[in-house]
Amino acid sequence: MNFYVMTLFPDMIDSCMNESIIGRAVEKGILSIKAINIRDYTLDKHRKVDDYPYGGGAGMLMAADPVVRTWEHICEEIAGNRKEESAEKKPKVVYLTPWGKRFDQSAARGLAKEEDLVLLCGHYEGIDERALEILKPDFYSIGDYVLTGGELPAMVMMDTISRLIPGVLNNDDSAVYESFNENLLEHPQYTRPEEYRGMKVPEVLLSGHHANVEKWKKERSLERTLKYRPDLLK
Repeated sequence: MNFYVMTLFPDMIDSCMNESIIGRAVEKGILSIKAINIRDYTLDKHRKVDDYPYGGGAGMLMAADPVVRTWEHICEEIAGNRKEESAEKKPKVVYLTPWGKRFDQSAARGLAKEEDLVLLCGHYEGIDERALEILKPDFYSIGDYVLTGGELPAMVMMDTISRLIPGVLNNDDSAVYESFNENLLEHPQYTRPEEYRGMKVPEVLLSGHHANVEKWKKERSLERTLKYRPDLLK
């Protein structure tokens, strides 16, 4: 899968997304993550990408042209990399914004089916509406709070989506049994030693009885979800 991140701070993406599991997947060629600096596509000699909003208001607004020109560059690159029959297809664009629909595991599964995914990171007070009309992005939010920019949400989304790409995790079953896969939280887990400070691993997990173990896991998942996230059970 190929991620393209439209950002004013590409170093944030490069420094964080080349570590651990995601970094190893990039090294293997399973993932590609490119951070494209929107400032590189402004025509302003001072590399200015923002201006005051019409109608007044606090803060500055990202101008339409640098954003659109960045997107056009990405589309050209993707078209050059694709086979002829799919070269004209525009990549899916996601704009990270507080007023987007909530990003969850279900959304991640849908986005993981894309070959190319463009993530647009806003800053200041947002982006000129005309850029959004041209890009026609999907709008997503990772929560009901305001951040200084879209880079952190973009990295959260890439991490979540990447784990669903075959080969990214050493054990692909991990993505199947993790929290939220069936709208349930993951069951409690234990490793060695069998007893720690008087607390023992549940006997059923030591029994070797597969059916009983699976039954215990499902029951504990239901209990944990009911206690901490009853909203998921609706």
